[in-house]
Amino acid sequence: MKTSPFRRAVLGAAALGAAATLASCATAPAAPASSSDASPSEAGPRVAISYEGGILVLDGTTLETVADFESEPFTRLNPAGDDRHVMVTMSEGFQVLDTAAGTTDDAALTDLVFEADTPGHVVRHHGKTILYADGTSDTTIFDTADLTESTTLPVVETIEGVEAHHGVSVLLEDGTFLTTVGNADGRNGIVVTDEDGTEIASSDQCPGVHGEGTAQDEAVVFGCEDGALIYADGEITKLAAPDQPYGRMGNAYVSETSPIIVGDYKNDPDAEGYLLNAVTLIDTAEKSYEVVPLPEGVEYTFRDVARGPGDLAYILAADGSIHVLDPETGEITDEYPVIEPWESPVEWQDAHPAIVVAGDIAYVTEPASNSVHAVDLTTGEVLASTELDVTPNEIAPAAG
Repeated sequence: MKTSPFRRAVLGAAALGAAATLASCATAPAAPASSSDASPSEAGPRVAISYEGGILVLDGTTLETVADFESEPFTRLNPAGDDRHVMVTMSEGFQVLDTAAGTTDDAALTDLVFEADTPGHVVRHHGKTILYADGTSDTTIFDTADLTESTTLPVVETIEGVEAHHGVSVLLEDGTFLTTVGNADGRNGIVVTDEDGTEIASSDQCPGVHGEGTAQDEAVVFGCEDGALIYADGEITKLAAPDQPYGRMGNAYVSETSPIIVGDYKNDPDAEGYLLNAVTLIDTAEKSYEVVPLPEGVEYTFRDVARGPGDLAYILAADGSIHVLDPETGEITDEYPVIEPWESPVEWQDAHPAIVVAGDIAYVTEPASNSVHAVDLTTGEVLASTELDVTPNEIAPAAG
């Protein structure tokens, strides 16, 4: 065993403002930049929607607008993991959006900011929220429940990175820490350390490492441009894609009650557009890797796959339908028409249809009509639809 270069430090809220790579400390949520006068007596699920220069909070049942906040021109939205808060990637770091789901409070874009140089991936696992800063490769970790229990930033643990790159980190239940390795020239693998910072395992056999997912029994998968890495039971296994030297899996869609990860798949690095027509099925128990071509017309982007009821995968395809994929068999078992057919975005940041899932309900955006839809994934019924005054881009659910 050897000691990892990653160093852990735990700081309380009072110390955060003194550390440039950590969060500034705010004493209480700020008043909303702007919000509607609506204040329901008791809030159910909520959905956050980003648009150019702003963020909406919608009632998850009726899809009525609850609040409207000003933001930067382009922001990314990630559930914080507590069924109430959303992490908004702003230029200064991860800003906390309180959707007030399940409460009688008003939604608020708070002044709580976990400072980060180029905020990137947000991971939620086993009661922890893990924030990754691409500009430093530092990882910030906190107890997710502390967001709800306090009006100040929670105590955080920071694991300092080595070289800045677009990466991601995962923390397992026993304190095992997994993080990507790379620098300004590229990314090539992962390193795994125990709770004391001692290296357990590492691999540099993952060119272009991107995306992660934690499956049943805390098996973790990272995507590579030529396959994937699985970390399980103290060991790293490399799985090769059938297409070499380029068969990229870069996004993992997981259920922590299933051993099978559904990933996106691309085998042509020069392909125009962002639509993909195959998925990767990675069985973390069997250590197997399979590419499954999708039926003609079933194409999607990284925003268009989610796991839902029955551990199934739900693909919002360019034909306008949600296609239900059984990861056990790789077969499409159902189809739910929801929106009009759509085309690939020119740039990945451009508004295009997306799907997210909360319980049995899928929330689907339709930028072409400025609409959002709520779909019961057990029946395919569209439960509610709304037309917005803005064009929806990113979406994140918060269930009460």
